[in-house]
Amino acid sequence: MADLSQARVLMLAADGFETVELFEPRKALEAAGVTVTLASIKRDPIQGMKQDINQAETATPDLTLDEVEVDDYDALVLPGGVANPDKLRVEAKAVQIVQDFMDEDKIVAAICHAPWLLAEADVIDGRRLTGFESIRTDLENAGAEVVDEEVVVDDNLITSRKPDDIPAFNKAIIAALTEELGADEEEEEEA
Repeated sequence: MADLSQARVLMLAADGFETVELFEPRKALEAAGVTVTLASIKRDPIQGMKQDINQAETATPDLTLDEVEVDDYDALVLPGGVANPDKLRVEAKAVQIVQDFMDEDKIVAAICHAPWLLAEADVIDGRRLTGFESIRTDLENAGAEVVDEEVVVDDNLITSRKPDDIPAFNKAIIAALTEELGADEEEEEEA
């Protein structure tokens, strides 16, 4: 099994993120030994939401979008919430980060409304994925094959529908990191 203490995951979020979709994956990844870095538009604390209705905990970003170096990370995790991906999709740097992760075939995991950012980055044409039911038409219009499953893994892309899917989402991310880093370790041993 791969040593996940070497894994580096970037999370992108802005005001309006669904708290459980940021904090629970981050907690699961850190418990597995992964280093998680949160980037946002500014370094000011970002406001979390509970079910897009009530303000909840805040999170303090480690970096701004402009400080992100994609090569420093093995995976990208995108939490949902309605306002969060809507704010990020108008940030050219956030869109570029998503495109770069996908172009480099790195793991990209998006839950709930976060696949909106994937559609904005124009990286889901021909891909199989899921998302919150209210954005599925948008995803289809961006060329995706959209299904209603708790977690969908299509090569390097991992997607889930809603907070209830977080356990399956977390498990899929950790499995993908384990596989990716295990393959990297095997290549190094063969060299």
